[in-house]
Amino acid sequence: MPEEQDLKLVNAIVEMQEDEAMALARRFVAEGMPPAHLLELSREAMEVIGKRFEEGEYFLPELMMAGEMLGQIAELVKPLLAQSTSATQGERPTVLLGTVQGDLHDIGKDIVKFMLEVNGFPVIDLGIDVPVQTFVDKVRELRPEVVALSGFLTLAFDSMRDTVAAIEAAGLRDRVKIMIGGGQIDETIRQYTGADAYGLNAMAAVSLCQGWLGKAA
Repeated sequence: MPEEQDLKLVNAIVEMQEDEAMALARRFVAEGMPPAHLLELSREAMEVIGKRFEEGEYFLPELMMAGEMLGQIAELVKPLLAQSTSATQGERPTVLLGTVQGDLHDIGKDIVKFMLEVNGFPVIDLGIDVPVQTFVDKVRELRPEVVALSGFLTLAFDSMRDTVAAIEAAGLRDRVKIMIGGGQIDETIRQYTGADAYGLNAMAAVSLCQGWLGKAA
């Protein structure tokens, strides 16, 4: 069953079985699994890992190992995504992207960055654990059209809210559209943070940017 194969990959990543996870990923690619689905399985695994980290079952070494595995998977599917995704012509807004203060997850952020770039959106990546004031300063300096706030841990919700509030307090809120993404994000969290929209995965982030351009997603 395809679902069983999917679960094997998710479990291999979650249990830090790097050789098994990469062997499965390479096999799935060879068998024609859509690259977006492979990235979605990676996201599901990272969500479980993030929960284990929050519960004190996993620590930074596990996060780093998971990051390495998912980075390898992203590199594996990158050529396929580049072949299968065609960017439409015209002006593209710049996206300012970063994982908010207090959160060290970068895999979800990196996948979003890659998918945006494949679709022709210039991305400025501020990295992880980005202070609120850094977002404000960079919005003022670089004048991006879109700000993307990433975070997997629940503590990231407050940082997202504080970042949006600081951008507004600086008089910059009307200049940008703000999206949030990561683990356990939903409409309630979007309202809590004051963001314009949320995305459940990397393709949702692309669709949001396309929609804000007035183009079909």
